Amino acid sequence: MRILLVGAGGVGGAFARIAVRRTFFELLVVADYDLDRAERAVAAVRERHPSDGRFVAAQVDASSAEAVAALARTHGATHVMNAVDPRFVMPIFDGAFAAGADYLDMAMSLSKPHPDRPYEETGVKLGDEQMAKAEEWTGSGRLALVGIGVEPGLSDVFARYAADHLFSAIDELGTRDGSNLTVDGYDFAPSFSIWTTIEECLNPPVVWEVDRGWFTTEPFSEPEVFDFPGGIGPVECVNVEHEEVLLMPRWVKARRVTFKYGLGEEFVDVLKTLHKLRLDRTEPVTVRSGGQAVQVSPRDVVAASLPDPAQLGDRMHGSTCAGLWVTGTGTDGNPREVYLHHVVDNDWSMREYGSQCVVWQTAVNPVVALELLAARTWSGTGVLGPEAFDAVPFLELLGADAPAGYGSPWGLDERTPEPV
Repeated sequence: MRILLVGAGGVGGAFARIAVRRTFFELLVVADYDLDRAERAVAAVRERHPSDGRFVAAQVDASSAEAVAALARTHGATHVMNAVDPRFVMPIFDGAFAAGADYLDMAMSLSKPHPDRPYEETGVKLGDEQMAKAEEWTGSGRLALVGIGVEPGLSDVFARYAADHLFSAIDELGTRDGSNLTVDGYDFAPSFSIWTTIEECLNPPVVWEVDRGWFTTEPFSEPEVFDFPGGIGPVECVNVEHEEVLLMPRWVKARRVTFKYGLGEEFVDVLKTLHKLRLDRTEPVTVRSGGQAVQVSPRDVVAASLPDPAQLGDRMHGSTCAGLWVTGTGTDGNPREVYLHHVVDNDWSMREYGSQCVVWQTAVNPVVALELLAARTWSGTGVLGPEAFDAVPFLELLGADAPAGYGSPWGLDERTPEPV
């Protein structure tokens, strides 16, 4: 397996630091628009593994399918791994196809709200542009494995596991994400890409119900307090647009599918203020600087004004939890409620890998998936989500002790169903 990794930011850098410990690939090209950043990511790997010669740095324009395809061909890439903002999904997706490589990503093609009823009906949904090309990928005998980060990704693997092994009928698949992370020296410092966070939090959230299909609500709707494991405790969660709701119903039977994010009151207030000031826009505006007119995107300005999440690890404290809350009827015919979860402590991920916990938790899952594909334990053609594959090999490999596995166990909490 020869991998082209597009994106050398926080998640891309963590991907490389995790992958270097595995033997399933022969080459990993770390590519970024900023060649210096790609070279720094490779240097960070070589600092801990100086004898490993499988890593190469390269420059690429992720907005150009032609540039992605050319770089993939140059290095004979069998797989293209997308680790950049979702605005670049389609050129990387198309570039991989043009180069004859398989494709993986951790976020899907962007949505567009319904022009007239944005908080009631879906417009262009997350992933619609990719799903529209599924027949082309199937016809070519090639695989695009979409949404294989942590959320989406591990949460979707949990959905497949719950359907196959824990439940005879599922009422709700509810992804719930929360943390107790703090960052020294900053009143406000997101632990993940603010560009992506704005996109998913301010767009109309999508919910799926068996009798209605996909529909939308107001941002931050249906607040609930969810009790997270790993010492995190109760966190208020709200509806957010996310790929799980668009993926899970395609392969897993359930009456309802939701995604709620534990943002906290301050974070929600900041996002609402950005929206009110129209600083969440991606369309360029004209700014006069030094007597010259410059075109800039307000959202890019916000992102540039905040600290790089990849550089915050040594100031972060606490843990992050990703998981799936599932309700329904157990295999014994009785009501059942479980929370399948994966907790990562920041001190551990920094000590072991030099990556902060949020980006590490996102990056580990596509590495696991690629290892399963390399071993042909997972295989398929077309545009597929993680739910389309057997969950057991993935969860076993993720949780098994190193060096056989990745040494990052997942958990299952039994919770008492509410009386009907």
